[in-house]
Amino acid sequence: MTPTLRDRIGIDIGRKLRLEDAIEWAARHDVGLIDVQLDTGANAVTTFDAARARPVRDACARHGIQLGLHTLSAVNVAEYAPLVGEAVDAYLKAYIDAAALLGAGWIVVHAGFHFTADIPMRMQTGLDRLRRMVAYAETRGARLLLENLNKEPRDAEVHYLAATLEEWRWYYDRIDSPAFGLSFTANHAHLVPEGVDGFLAAMPLDRVAEVRLADCFRNGIEEHLVPGQGDFDFPGLFAALETRGYRGHYTNAFGSLDDMLRARDRFGAYGPGSAA
Repeated sequence: MTPTLRDRIGIDIGRKLRLEDAIEWAARHDVGLIDVQLDTGANAVTTFDAARARPVRDACARHGIQLGLHTLSAVNVAEYAPLVGEAVDAYLKAYIDAAALLGAGWIVVHAGFHFTADIPMRMQTGLDRLRRMVAYAETRGARLLLENLNKEPRDAEVHYLAATLEEWRWYYDRIDSPAFGLSFTANHAHLVPEGVDGFLAAMPLDRVAEVRLADCFRNGIEEHLVPGQGDFDFPGLFAALETRGYRGHYTNAFGSLDDMLRARDRFGAYGPGSAA
């Protein structure tokens, strides 16, 4: 049976639940895709070994749940300082190893951030690191998805990389591997001048495996608002993607778990020909 649009909309659990509890929660609510972080507490990536991973894999298989992992954007993939850079490599490799243990279908990664005066060096460092991690992912059967991140205020000292279409494309044009794809955060595109339409017109949709969703205001600040609290055109986004042939998954990333569940039901009615 072909999955419905609702079936393809997942929930960003993040750090809200212990992984084992997140799987049971998803099963109770008929959610087939979840995204989690493995950075703190009971979900710290260092707490997963084969013994803990085995029942997680079994539970996902039993309930028909696809698991994805999401690295922390606060870890600077563009870090070039001695020792610290090596730690970033170790962090990303740990996520890749965890994905292999857990049977996770994807890992969302980032391009890092810069401090205004060092953009070229940061970008090259991040690209080199992503290339190394993609090569490692190939050996572990994992897949990395590079996310377009959010803009920061113009006068901020620190800015995320890959926040504009031009920057995001600079990375993905230089990495070609079946272990590498894209995670398109639509609300981040809504914050920059090119907007969602600009991203959709230029990005290689066949490389996009995930579309992340939240509300915000056009050319505004980074917010992950519940749909209806901003001015994002969700029906228009779904229609544009589905008519272009996108068949990957979506991930709700805003508010509470209940907020995301309610929006999932609402979003499930959107798509080509919908009057919603």
